[in-house]
Amino acid sequence: MTDFSDMVKGYGRFREQSWIEQRERWEELGRGQSPKVMVIACSDSRVDPMQIFDVAPGEIFAVRNVANLVPPYETSKGYHGVSAAIEFAVTQLEVPEVVVLGHGSCGGCAAALSGGFANAEHGAGGFISDWVGLLDEARDKVKAEFGDSPEAKTEMEHEAVRVSLKNLMTFPFVAERVEAGSLKLRGAYFAIADGVLHVMDDDGTFKPAA
Repeated sequence: MTDFSDMVKGYGRFREQSWIEQRERWEELGRGQSPKVMVIACSDSRVDPMQIFDVAPGEIFAVRNVANLVPPYETSKGYHGVSAAIEFAVTQLEVPEVVVLGHGSCGGCAAALSGGFANAEHGAGGFISDWVGLLDEARDKVKAEFGDSPEAKTEMEHEAVRVSLKNLMTFPFVAERVEAGSLKLRGAYFAIADGVLHVMDDDGTFKPAA
């Protein structure tokens, strides 16, 4: 498994090869960025958006967190990291597209579905439990329809994408741009085991990308 010393060695290879090959690109990026897409993805080590979509540096503005979740818009003071990233991408970078990327075998969605993490009052897992609590309503919906069947886990992962897209529309600056036609919200799902990307249709269903 890769540790930090391996990563530093990897940087050496990058500096001697990839950086030189794309030197003009890196110099351009040093003057600023203008990505056309924001991707909200999971922190999971297996689902790097740049690798999945095979894009060059500077093409994606990404925010990653447990279960690729977007919280509802709120004005209370606090450290709203995901909301700040959305605000920056939409109002400052003016990206024309925001993609919520879910994935298979998501531990955060599994925790939301099963309640597998301890509450903060009883030990580790409090931050995670509070965060995946954003999926409580979705969990109840999935449980009611799929019970404990194998399909429930995948449907929960799909629901996480739908919930995030719904919550994105609670941000006034997002809703305004969507309604004006200058911003498009998209959902996608990467099945790790078979490497297939699924794209969400307007009706909320997921189909393999062409």
